[in-house]
Amino acid sequence: MKKTYYLFNPGRLSRKDNTLKFTPMNEEGVEGKPRYLPVEQVEQFYMFGSVDANSAMYNFLGKNDIAVHFFDYYDNYTGSFMPKDGLLSGKMILAQTTAYSDKNHRIILAQKILDGASYNMIKNLKYYDKRGKDLEPIIDKIEELRAKLLTTEEINELMGVEGNIRKWYYEGFELIIKDFAMNGRSMQPPRNEVNSLISFGNMMAYSETLRAIHKTQLNPTISYLHSPGDRRYSLALDISEIFKPIIVDRVIFKVLNKGILKQKDFDIQLNRVVLKESARKKFIEAFQNRLEETIEHRSLKRKVSYKHLIKLECYKLQKDLLKIQEYKAFKMWW
Repeated sequence: MKKTYYLFNPGRLSRKDNTLKFTPMNEEGVEGKPRYLPVEQVEQFYMFGSVDANSAMYNFLGKNDIAVHFFDYYDNYTGSFMPKDGLLSGKMILAQTTAYSDKNHRIILAQKILDGASYNMIKNLKYYDKRGKDLEPIIDKIEELRAKLLTTEEINELMGVEGNIRKWYYEGFELIIKDFAMNGRSMQPPRNEVNSLISFGNMMAYSETLRAIHKTQLNPTISYLHSPGDRRYSLALDISEIFKPIIVDRVIFKVLNKGILKQKDFDIQLNRVVLKESARKKFIEAFQNRLEETIEHRSLKRKVSYKHLIKLECYKLQKDLLKIQEYKAFKMWW
């Protein structure tokens, strides 16, 4: 079974037969102990830090269907190298663009995505409300806003309702998380520890969703909730909305409430907070463990990992676009 590998300060990447060799290098240019990975074991890489590789290496990665996601020093996602799309379908691209051009179809898909995302937010809040966090007033407010989602007629109106839902949802973080304050959502840059984890986790979910989309016939640039734009895969933004509460937020609650990450794990700079390398490794480990957790799927009647659920969501969207089966966003049932 192929795996995802997270590499910090990967240094120089080279090839020997069917083995990938990473030679880490510090700021002074001193090489560390090489790491070898058989190419057959690798599904994708997350690169934290600079890597030196030539075009022949990327050709080799592409031929072996290995994706590479890049992050900068500040934990910002900067881009991905994706292998050649072997599942391209003109029929699917036409179906995607037709749905986007059809105002009614687009708004329905966008509404369903946010309906699923907000439902999963509420499931998180109810989980902690049962554990004495007194989140019922926030849950009631979000339920009231959710009722408005399916009555919206424009994407901007829909996004406005979503913004209010998320504002109340993040109010709940203040009650759920121990020893850390969120003080509202701040991005670009995140101004405290909780916001830095949300930003980092969301980018991890975006990258994971992009890879799932790439394994289907969907085109990642044609989306319905987020407007398609240059330099981004907006469909990954759409689908990841559904899974951020289930995967990212639950990981954040875990690493902070169980003391896996503490104040010392964050680098507090002027107007910006970033995770130290050791903290990133701890968060990624918890994130990967969450992706690998399984649930008993009600329709498939077998255990399915959270990672595979993302891919299944892509297939459900495909069926809707091809008029095979109406799309329903994933909602936690446990």
